[in-house]
Amino acid sequence: QVQLVESGGGLVQAGGSLRLSCAAVGFDLENYAIAYFRQAPGKEREGVSCISSIDDTTVYARSVKGRFTISRDNSKNTVYLQMNSLKPEDTAVYYCATGHYAEDLGCTTDYDVGYWGQGTQVTVSS
Repeated sequence: QVQLVESGGGLVQAGGSLRLSCAAVGFDLENYAIAYFRQAPGKEREGVSCISSIDDTTVYARSVKGRFTISRDNSKNTVYLQMNSLKPEDTAVYYCATGHYAEDLGCTTDYDVGYWGQGTQVTVSS
């Protein structure tokens, strides 16, 4: 069964850090660009970051640049989103996605099939 399994969300105080993980099951992640999106209650889904499959080029939304870092470990078939200096406005459900969804954020991918993770809640208290 092909799926993306997300973990790492939780409750943290403003200024704190969390690391999200997105693990691929049933397929090799190294041929896919991966993106993270987030959606807060009552708001539209927002692209946060992506990492390309070909050269690991990264793209960040202006709202998270300098605070978040996306990386991949192909040996573990996993992508990570390190989130530092968290703010209450970062509170949202975070989703990872593959392929053409990452292309939409400006990353390049070998394979463009789009899969979504189940989402993980990040809550930042003030």
